[in-house]
Amino acid sequence: MLTVNHRSYRRPTQPTVVVCVDGCEPDYLAQAVAAGHMPWLKKALAEGSGLVADCVVPSFTNPNNLSIVTGAPPSVHGICGNYLFDTASGTEVMMNDPKWLRAPSLLAALADAGHSVAVVTAKDKLRRLLGHGMKGICFSSEKADQCTIEENGIDGVVQLVGKPVPSVYSADLSEFVFAAGVRLMQTRRPDVMYLSTTDYVQHKHAPGTPEANAFYAMMDGYLGQLEAMGCVIALTADHGMNSKVGLDGRPQVIYLQDWFDRELGEGAARVILPITDPYVVHHGALGSFATVYLPAGTAAAPMADKLRRLPGMEVVLERGAAAERFELPPDRIGDLVCVSERFTVIGTSASRHDLSGLDAPLRSHGGISEQRVPLVVNRKLTGIDPARRWRNFDAFDLALNHVA
Repeated sequence: MLTVNHRSYRRPTQPTVVVCVDGCEPDYLAQAVAAGHMPWLKKALAEGSGLVADCVVPSFTNPNNLSIVTGAPPSVHGICGNYLFDTASGTEVMMNDPKWLRAPSLLAALADAGHSVAVVTAKDKLRRLLGHGMKGICFSSEKADQCTIEENGIDGVVQLVGKPVPSVYSADLSEFVFAAGVRLMQTRRPDVMYLSTTDYVQHKHAPGTPEANAFYAMMDGYLGQLEAMGCVIALTADHGMNSKVGLDGRPQVIYLQDWFDRELGEGAARVILPITDPYVVHHGALGSFATVYLPAGTAAAPMADKLRRLPGMEVVLERGAAAERFELPPDRIGDLVCVSERFTVIGTSASRHDLSGLDAPLRSHGGISEQRVPLVVNRKLTGIDPARRWRNFDAFDLALNHVA
């Protein structure tokens, strides 16, 4: 047994693959299966186990991927967004540097215990975090042509996969992840493999649309190949996805920095959007979760009361209550946490968001309304309570400890 972050795991006895499908609202799977596009998943649900779980809030990529590989919430591993305000330096920074991690990953522990481990991500923003302290293979689709033995544990990835490096704004970026996973299993047969995709398709296409179904059909084909090689597969998601528009089809946005500038004076408060990353064309850096740093001497409770009355706002909590409810590190979330409801996103100032790249009605995530995600294992499970609250970061526990 291995113990990591107070959870115990059996060592893998057969190749084990955990897949994080970015932005996978459960209805994507339901619609694709119903339309006959996912025969592997239909079989897995019939012969294995299909659960619905809760992801971490904020329902963003980095916090949830790190929760999955650590088996713990952000209060333990420290990654509470894609982006944060570093109070020590007074700057806003990306949380893609391993220095922000506060806990080891199961992947690193498995590698240290002598197991072969491979990680393939779509975007490079996650690679260094997922691979921190891990001996093994770790690379991204985005920079597959730049892999070296020293940095990634492998070279010649493009030749191995037989596909060119795809555009970061494409479904091909995720297909490269699956194609690479299949080729690694065929040629290296790692004991444990973690695959993480991008939500480019989900930001643009709703469940059941031809584009969405085509994406999930592609994914299903690769998962079927992994199944045929004897892999235990656990499939989950980092977050769901919802339409964020009004009746007129236009983005429905609470511009929170503009609101605070009117209330307290320009620049007095600082609004942080943890969805922010280098890839904002498809969502305009608009999500349903924000943190707010208030000026010294400003009472949080009255501001929270006012914010709760804003149309489209679902939850506003002070720091301590937010850290407790959402299992977040209190020193990294500001004085207030704001969560908008299902059809609404939060921005900073209207002038700071470029929505010109949106070529489809806005779909995004970050809130409680995007918390429900699939948790599917292609084997029957033993020794579990089906009625308990499942989390996406139970994926490795189920795959290693509870497969019949």
